[in-house]
Amino acid sequence: MNVLKPDLQATIKTLLSKGVSQREIERKTGIDRKTIRRYGKSFNLMASPESDPSKSPTEPEVATGSLDATIQNPPPRPPAQEPKLPRQARSACEEHREWIENQLRLGRNGMAIYQDLVELFGFTHRYNSVKRFVRGLKRKNPEQYDRLEFLMGEEAQVDYGQGAPTLQQNGKYLRPRLFIMTLKYSGRAFRKTVWKSGQETWCKLHEEAFRYFGGCPQYVALDNLKEGVIKPDIYEPDLNPLYAAVLEHYGVVADPARISDSNRKGTVENAVKHAQNTALKGRKFDSIEAQNDWLRHWESRWPHNGSMAGPSAG
Repeated sequence: MNVLKPDLQATIKTLLSKGVSQREIERKTGIDRKTIRRYGKSFNLMASPESDPSKSPTEPEVATGSLDATIQNPPPRPPAQEPKLPRQARSACEEHREWIENQLRLGRNGMAIYQDLVELFGFTHRYNSVKRFVRGLKRKNPEQYDRLEFLMGEEAQVDYGQGAPTLQQNGKYLRPRLFIMTLKYSGRAFRKTVWKSGQETWCKLHEEAFRYFGGCPQYVALDNLKEGVIKPDIYEPDLNPLYAAVLEHYGVVADPARISDSNRKGTVENAVKHAQNTALKGRKFDSIEAQNDWLRHWESRWPHNGSMAGPSAG
């Protein structure tokens, strides 16, 4: 038995539903009429081999002037028609919507659909009409994220960003580095700007953050930056010796994220963006001390300030 591909079956079904004859379908598609007839029966859609779709069957004449006519029930009220959009607001592809949707499910692109519309249905409009219609039918699946749940005090996340423009001794404004450590459970953050970053500065910032929080987390999630990680590895990363010694002293385990896996530490990523866009946006400071004083005030004045907002906060 000749089994047609799904797109050809959909084409036959659409043409038969529009009353196109078997001969015309054979001419347009090259499919044998026996096959068309067989699929028409399966779809409960049949057209005569020579039927003209423009002509509808003649309705039987109704006798007038007879007694039966006076006792006939009145014809049912026609169903209410849905309001139609203005002609200029309707797409030329609307009448072929079902067929186009079937083609999109098969993964066909707009150009292929346009060419078949011309070949099979005598489509007279331009390709741009099809392209706009196809774009409106396509739906993009939202990106999904796995939400990581942690207990209180279990994990902190650390990262660097850029601070606000700050005046230097030479009279120029430059942006210092913005260090942030965020507690995963509560979203509370320690923020501080520094001019230069190195192994000792990185470790001192961790110690200041631990004192600020009044305790240490079990894990610290971080990027594979050179201050903390010498050689990235999924299972046994080679930590900076000084950083490893500091964490061992405080009983904290480092958990470097995989390369290009920023969602692993999405909480601190969003904390950096939130500080830059809310606390520091549009501001300039005369000294780095003034900027740090403002960050401490802002963090204490606006607790739970939205640093955990965003799709990758989990």
